[in-house]
Parts: sequence; C-alpha cells; structure tokens
Amino acid sequence: MAQVSIFWHRRDLRLEDNAGLYYALRSAYRVQPIFIFDTEILDKLPSKYDARVEFIYDHVLRLHEELKAYGSSLRVYYGNPNKVWASILTEYDVAEVYTNRDYEPYAHARDAAVVERLREHNIPFKTYKDHVIFEKGEVLKKDGTPYTVYTPYKNRWHQKLTTKAPVGDKTADETDSFYLQSYPTLAYADRFHITEPYAVIGLEEMGFERTAIEPPSKQVAEDLIARYDQTRDTPSVMGTSRLGVHFRFGTISIRERARVARGLNETFLNELVWRDFYAQIMAEFPHVVEHPFREKYSLIEWRNDEADFKAWCEGRTGYPLVDAGMRELNATGFMHNRVRMTAASFLIKHLLIDWRWGEQYFADKLLDFDLASNNGSWQWVAGTGTDASPYFRVFNPESQQRKFDKDMRYIRHWIPEYGTDRYPEPIVEHKMARQRAIEAYKEGLGKYPG
Repeated sequence: MAQVSIFWHRRDLRLEDNAGLYYALRSAYRVQPIFIFDTEILDKLPSKYDARVEFIYDHVLRLHEELKAYGSSLRVYYGNPNKVWASILTEYDVAEVYTNRDYEPYAHARDAAVVERLREHNIPFKTYKDHVIFEKGEVLKKDGTPYTVYTPYKNRWHQKLTTKAPVGDKTADETDSFYLQSYPTLAYADRFHITEPYAVIGLEEMGFERTAIEPPSKQVAEDLIARYDQTRDTPSVMGTSRLGVHFRFGTISIRERARVARGLNETFLNELVWRDFYAQIMAEFPHVVEHPFREKYSLIEWRNDEADFKAWCEGRTGYPLVDAGMRELNATGFMHNRVRMTAASFLIKHLLIDWRWGEQYFADKLLDFDLASNNGSWQWVAGTGTDASPYFRVFNPESQQRKFDKDMRYIRHWIPEYGTDRYPEPIVEHKMARQRAIEAYKEGLGKYPG
C-alpha cells in the first residue's frame, strides 16, 4: 500500500484557491481528500430538517464529482471524528495530514484529540489559514496585545493588507497583497490519489430531510458590490451579497472576494474586516462564547418571559419591522442585517430577554450562522461586547421602519395581514420598555464590584 497524504475538508468545501489543499498537493505524496459528517455536531442540532446540513451535503457531492474528473474521489465518513480517524489509519498508509484551521472552541478540542491519535503513529498534522484574511496574532497593537475596538483594528488591518511578500510559487507585484494572493491548487491536480469513486452516504441515511429553503448563489454581480454602500440598508431590495453561508462553509475563497471588494467598494471590504475582528476576539477571549465580553454586564436581571420570547420567535410582537424579519428568518434562513440589529435590540432592550436566548435562536435558524460573528453581533447590540453599542442606546423599531422601509414593501411582503385585525397589537410600549431596560442595566452595573 503506497503512502498518501490526507487532506481533511472542513470549512473549505472547494478545490480552487484552497490553502491547505495547495500545500498537501505540493507534498511528496498523492493526496486523498476526505470529509467527515461529524455526529458530535449533527446529533445536537434541534431539527433534522436543517438547510445547513443540506447545503453542506450538496457541496460535498459537488466536490465528489469534481474529484472524479481528476481520477480521484472524496472519501466521506459519518461519525465521531476521533473514531473515524482510527478507521482511516487502518484503510490508508498515512504519511501526513493536511487541513485548514478552524477557530471555534469545539474545533480546537476535536483537533487536539485527532492530533494525539496521529502522534501515536508519528503522523504530522499540518494546518493552514484559509477561513479568514488575518487570524489571531496577526493584527495587533504596537504593544503586541489584541485590539478590542473595531476602528483601530480596521485601520491596522488595511495597513497590513498592503504588505508585499512571496506566496506559494508567486511573488506579489506592486499592486497585489501577499495576503490576498490566490493559491493555484488545480495546477497540481495530478497529485490527487487515483481511486475508483467511493460511495457517499445519503442525507436520509444520516436522519436528515431536504428542506424548502433555497440557498443563495455564490455568483454575485460586481455592480451589486460596487453599489453596496448605497443599497445595504434597504431590506426590500437585493442590496447585499448574501454570501455569508458561502464564507461559513468555504464554498468560495475569502481572498477572492476581498480582492474583488478591494477594487470596488470599501464598505463591503470592511464587512469582511468585521468578520476577521470577531474571529480574533473569539480566539483571544474564548469566554465570550458563554459570557459577556465585559464582565461588569454579568449581573443584569433579565425578565426572560417565555411567552414574549415565543412571540418574538414567531414574528408576533406587533412591531412590523421586527416581525417581518423574524418571519423572513423562519421561512428562508436569512434575515437582512439592518433588520437583524432591530430585532435583536427589541428582544434585549424592549423585552429584557437575555441576549443568549436570541443568539441561540439565530444559531439554530440562520443559514449563514457563524459562531464568532453571531456572538459578536449579539453582544454588540446588548452592549456587553467589544466596541459595543451603549446600553442606553435602544433602537426604536418604528423609527427604524420609517427610515429603512418607509414604503413598507418589506413589511407587507412578510406580513400579509398587516393593517387588518388579524395582526397583533404591540406586546410592549416603546417608551416604557426603553426606560425599563436602562434602569435594569444601571442596576446590574451598580451591583458589580468595583
């Protein structure tokens, strides 16, 4: 049995411009790509009717077909990753393992267990940066500490992007950034392990069903990116890229999108900076996954009324912009970003419900759910996070509606009964709720020692 390198696809479901795969194909061994449907994740999902699993599955099949064109095949497994690796080591004479880094806490624990197993066989585990432009430790203050405020982080991010240096077989020219260079993966496609096509487990065999949710295309017109700063705040028009799910699962290269945005629209590029910012916050300060970034906000007394939470989840609060957003989320797995902020603020400030309840609901429903970005955004709205919105800033959902959906096209699309007696009255009065939230925050902060 000839030795092979294994490339483990995770959040990088593509062949082209894939950093870890590039280095695997440049190794001394032929490369066998694999993917593991991780039961440690799948078994914890609240529903077997999950559009994200369907999205992953369809892109795994696409990878499988693409590899067949090179005489290879994607080896797909289903199970606990550590146990799956025990099986892999009996199937192949593994020389090296390559993969791209995953920054979430569970991924760290999973990889540590796999590394320990591979070490027993003297097999190196080589990881690469592919999911972000800059990762932990790359964009730092002058004193070597991480940024916790977005604007100075963004400024340093842009400054660092201009670095010129060689990458792979290329040398950056005067206009290219080292950090945005493409990895010419398919130039080495003859290095894939040659094999008959492997069978792929069925979606239904894993206990999941197909959904009615149609994922957004990864093909986005350049004129949309060029006009992004003008259209991104209007929920009734297609003014955002909706590429979040593709970034989340790596079906497109973040470097390629940044290259395009760099020449077309700085506002769009800065959205990618936010993504890097929240990823490095989670890596540097992992307590944010369960707790406020700013500990002094840990003593707020939340109402956590379950009936109010249910009304929010179902889009029945009596505030049409909030309700339209929640109904869009429940129906499509997507919610416009401006509406996300309004809906999140309403839950936290108007209903005084713990931000973690809303964060989890979005985690369950969003097709583009990303732990770092979701957590960072909820904590921003709650006032508990980095560079956060002040606790006394309470979005008025009616003012937000007049500003961003003044003709009510978005609202009427998602709430056909709006304006009839079938649409509920507001479950809370804005002025009272705003004052109640401010007082609760003040009281909680007053309890914190020091």
